[in-house]
Amino acid sequence: MSDSADNWEVQSIIEDRRAVVNAAFPEELPVVDPERLWSASRYLIDAGGKRLRPTVLLLTAEALADVVPGSISYRAFPDLDGQSLDILSAALSVEIIQTFTLIHDDIMDDDRYRRGVETVHEAYDLETAILAGDTLYAKSFEIMLNTDTEMDRVLRSVRLLAETCTAICEGQARDVGFEGRSDVTMSEYAHMIEEKTAVLYATSAALPGILLGSPDETVDALYEFGMEFGRAFQIKDDVLDLTTDTSTLGKDQASDLLEGKRTAVTIHAQEAGIDVDNLLEEAGSVEAAVAKLDEVGSIRHAESLAQQYIDDANERLEVLPDNQATSLLVDLSQFIIDRDY
Repeated sequence: MSDSADNWEVQSIIEDRRAVVNAAFPEELPVVDPERLWSASRYLIDAGGKRLRPTVLLLTAEALADVVPGSISYRAFPDLDGQSLDILSAALSVEIIQTFTLIHDDIMDDDRYRRGVETVHEAYDLETAILAGDTLYAKSFEIMLNTDTEMDRVLRSVRLLAETCTAICEGQARDVGFEGRSDVTMSEYAHMIEEKTAVLYATSAALPGILLGSPDETVDALYEFGMEFGRAFQIKDDVLDLTTDTSTLGKDQASDLLEGKRTAVTIHAQEAGIDVDNLLEEAGSVEAAVAKLDEVGSIRHAESLAQQYIDDANERLEVLPDNQATSLLVDLSQFIIDRDY
């Protein structure tokens, strides 16, 4: 961030929208019979999370509607024709999709911790975790139908959400397929993170344009903003996985390295002559392995790449009105690559 005041303002914007989203979950996802299923479905949501995707969606809506951030109810939000819609339902839908992907991702990676608590399959059991993920997947579409706007906009939004879920699954499959491969290229990695991570940010940014009735060129630009934003977010996550301790990160440090995942850091290191598959064993500790990656410039390379994506993302925001919400989106973009957790 440019200074601590900017950093505080962005964190405040995230916290305010996180509070709104969190307050809506008990009503939208009540723990009813069968309680074990619904408790497992709510487990990761209740554990916390930054709610960055809903924040992107809600801020983008505020920028498009040209309203003061936080001044209008998200349940009765103005579209560009002056009609009212429920933009909060869209924000809840994307966060629920994100949670569904995390539950299944943790199962595939056999991770033990997420957001500082046991993963769903550890806290409950494998069968319940799978069902919880499936339940959240279905509920996200149900809730998206509650946006209460013109039917063609609703259908377009649901189609985009469905296409996004397909892309996420394709990205996850590519990520799994990379394990054990020593010849993954940066281009292949970029394609994988576009599908696995960036596409949901792209959808989060584009949905307000669709639901509020923006022109297609605006929707397309917002989608590309979210895609660049998401690429940067994932690369920063790759770096944090290596450089942040388990207690701060909320999951095992260097889990990507332990699982043999290919990231912007490890692909660069391999190109620099590092045997990344045996790095932990040869280095003797996570700290020594990270130091080696830093020594060959791989961490700096990844951070530079993330910054370039953010610079490209912010250029896409020229389609938005020049207002406070747009400025906050720019600040939020920088925040996600300056963050330390």
